Amino acid sequence: MTHVDVLAIAAHRDDVELTCGGTLLTAVANGHTTGVVDLTEGETGTRGSAALRAEEASRAAEILGLTARINLGFPDAGIVNTPDTRVELAKAIREFTPRIVIAPSQHGRHPDHRVTAELVRDACFIAGLAKIAPAVPAHRPRKVIHCMSFREDYIKPTFVVDISGVFERKLEAVRAYASQFDGVRQAGEVYPNGEPLYDLVRHQAAHYGSLIRVRYGEPFYTAETMRVNDITTLEVSTF
Repeated sequence: MTHVDVLAIAAHRDDVELTCGGTLLTAVANGHTTGVVDLTEGETGTRGSAALRAEEASRAAEILGLTARINLGFPDAGIVNTPDTRVELAKAIREFTPRIVIAPSQHGRHPDHRVTAELVRDACFIAGLAKIAPAVPAHRPRKVIHCMSFREDYIKPTFVVDISGVFERKLEAVRAYASQFDGVRQAGEVYPNGEPLYDLVRHQAAHYGSLIRVRYGEPFYTAETMRVNDITTLEVSTF
């Protein structure tokens, strides 16, 4: 069993780098341990191959400073939320015993992303039921948060993480996937505007950063209302 404080779960290799890589880097900088569970090997992707993407994911993991990264081998472009897949993911969550789980956006054009968001929430709940797959001790994460990078079409972020100090390393992790991103102007949930994808990543991060008055940020959504104990410590100036 390998404990991590923060576990990001995504449909495809490269998803976490695009959507929450800076947040994982920030967590490590703050003394926390991090891990990633990729659900598929990306075998149906238009560019590259599953084997090449595995090599790229390994390089990106080193850049992000991950404690561990595993792949569950679910079918690419065919992820489903069933009792069997929930149990398989729940067992992985139990192995890592995270406090916080990062899931994809609940909305998106790729069906794997939408299904994974629901699957992660359900698996986190199932992971706390001791009588299901009892060979691995039950563990339920305290909180699930959803990435919102590149998704501005349905709801305002609950909060934005300041990734200004680690953004260049985030971009380095994204660039590790040369087979997917070199020379392209669109990928996954990143909608094109005519500029190279790496520039899009930078400009989107700058936009989210501007919402909290910093250079670069990554946005997240959580269904729970955020708690404040002392309103005099609230950040982000109104004026």
